[in-house]
Amino acid sequence: MFANFGAEMQRYFIKLSYVGTLYHGWQIQANTPDTIQEIMNIRYSSILGEKINMIGCGRTDSGVHAREFYAHLELSDLDLMIDYEKWMYKFNIVLPHDISVQGIIPVVQNAHARFSAVSRTYQYFLHHRKDAFLLNRSYYCPNELNLEEMNKAAAELFNYTDFTSFSRARTQVKTNLCTIMGAEWKVIDNGLVFTIKANRFLRNMVRAIVGTMVDIGKGKLSVEDFCRIIKSQDRSAAGFSAPACGLYLMKVEYKEGIL
Repeated sequence: MFANFGAEMQRYFIKLSYVGTLYHGWQIQANTPDTIQEIMNIRYSSILGEKINMIGCGRTDSGVHAREFYAHLELSDLDLMIDYEKWMYKFNIVLPHDISVQGIIPVVQNAHARFSAVSRTYQYFLHHRKDAFLLNRSYYCPNELNLEEMNKAAAELFNYTDFTSFSRARTQVKTNLCTIMGAEWKVIDNGLVFTIKANRFLRNMVRAIVGTMVDIGKGKLSVEDFCRIIKSQDRSAAGFSAPACGLYLMKVEYKEGIL
């Protein structure tokens, strides 16, 4: 039984992070209870005494991680700021060990975790030497890769806005247009990291881009091939989808004043 006081609703942003290995992504799905959204809805409804429906800043695929993720919820009869530390403790204690909350932020009523965001930044990690401690945290790719050619391909992303070729088929979106704001590969200890920033991303987009660029790094594709793939607007023309374990949502930026 949930309370319904008919009071004016207060909206909060919840800042969280999670290791996605054991979950089928953020968004609730009919065929599995193992999603971040469903777990948080059920457990927060219990401790808050009213039915909660958390709205996320996006959806992550099965096995994908998030170092920074925002979701919003609304409450009718409770001010979480009155005892902030108590609620931070409660919000964390009821969650599994691989999901954690970093902040509770009161926002104006029209602030929306998804639609108020102006950019998202993802990073993709791959490592060259086998490392047991990177299991499910990075993509093991023992091949030597041509970093220069991969960065040439990354630079080409700025010349396009339609990324149908890197989108999962039959998704329920109105447009496949995205504005790329940053894209670069860098060398890190025992591997590489790809950082990409855009106003929005399509389902499977980053992993498809990374997989195609890895094929460029292996010499299987050229930068010219990469451009032709984008222009074709054909997912079957692109490379493989890189494994989910290497992908992290790193940062979500909002319109000024939201946070």
